[in-house]
Amino acid sequence: MKKKPHMDTSGPKLGKATEHNEDSERKRRDKGKNTEVILPVPAAPMELPGDYANFLKQVKHRVKTERLKAVLSANVAQILMYWDIGRDILEKQEQSGWGARIIDRLSVDLREAFPEMNGFSVRNLKDMRKFAECWPDREIVQRSAAQIPWRNNQLLLYKVKDMKLRIWYVEQNQKNGWSRDVLSFQIETKLHQRIGQSANNFEATLPPDDSDMAKQIFKDPYLFDFLGTAAIRKEAELENKLIEHLEKFLLELGQGFAFVGRQVPMEVGGDDFYIDLLFYHLKLRCFVVVELKAGKFCPGHVSQLTMYMNIVDDMLRHPDDKPTIGLLLVKDKNHTVVKYALAGNTKPIGVAGWEQQITESLPEDLKPSLPSIEEIEKELDREG
Repeated sequence: MKKKPHMDTSGPKLGKATEHNEDSERKRRDKGKNTEVILPVPAAPMELPGDYANFLKQVKHRVKTERLKAVLSANVAQILMYWDIGRDILEKQEQSGWGARIIDRLSVDLREAFPEMNGFSVRNLKDMRKFAECWPDREIVQRSAAQIPWRNNQLLLYKVKDMKLRIWYVEQNQKNGWSRDVLSFQIETKLHQRIGQSANNFEATLPPDDSDMAKQIFKDPYLFDFLGTAAIRKEAELENKLIEHLEKFLLELGQGFAFVGRQVPMEVGGDDFYIDLLFYHLKLRCFVVVELKAGKFCPGHVSQLTMYMNIVDDMLRHPDDKPTIGLLLVKDKNHTVVKYALAGNTKPIGVAGWEQQITESLPEDLKPSLPSIEEIEKELDREG
């Protein structure tokens, strides 16, 4: 009898194709299990050279400096290009009789040719033409106007007609880093007529360089538009409102003022005295005592301010600081009386008026004018 072939009842045998598929699936699963994010291995701790920290600081400073140069260089290149385009438009209109409508067509063609670039609107092209018209010398443009943003230049085109005055505002803009809104405010409040106008004795009490700088830092009058329209009759009320709007107050004081405190207590001989407002000026390298008066100037104010300055020099002034300067803000003054009150005084004092003149509102979007502690320390270290 023939034996039946042995049958494997454990299940069907796998064909080659099936085996291959299972191997592939297994490899895929295994591969998935082994897949992981490989993080960079931190460098092993090493002993750094003693001067490494200083070297790193220098390299970081160079990188920041070069980045800033690149930004400024790009701004200069853009504004010079705008001037060149504006000059070419002017020449075509003056020499070839091109009409104003050509700017409309030029705008369309340039935006089609350079879709990734902004700045070729009809209005901007007209401003380029006006820019070249108001600044006929390209070298002057490169030295001054090209050093500030285009939007600030556009503002100057329409608000300042005199070339010398326009250059002055460009220089102030560049030095103080004003935004467009701040520049507009300074023009509207005629900063050029107020700066350096305070009654003072700086020339007789400060070295020539410091005297010139102090004259240009203080102004007359100070405009406190942000105080509102209600009449202020008390010094305490004036002080409270100035502190309430400290950022705008610092903007009006000008670049470099760092707020130290209000009603700063000073004990002398068992008596208590309080300084209205105390500042430190980063460029002058000295304390600035500010006394507020809601009424008319009288000679006794100078004596009071002088005493406060003596106290600050004796109790707060660091050996590296320069002599304290006083600023007396009054509602009204007689220049002749102020002149005689300051004559012979050995302390540097400026006397200026303050007004609630209402012009357009101060810009709301202001870069903080109050330097941080880090900025103050950086400035002092740089000079040290």
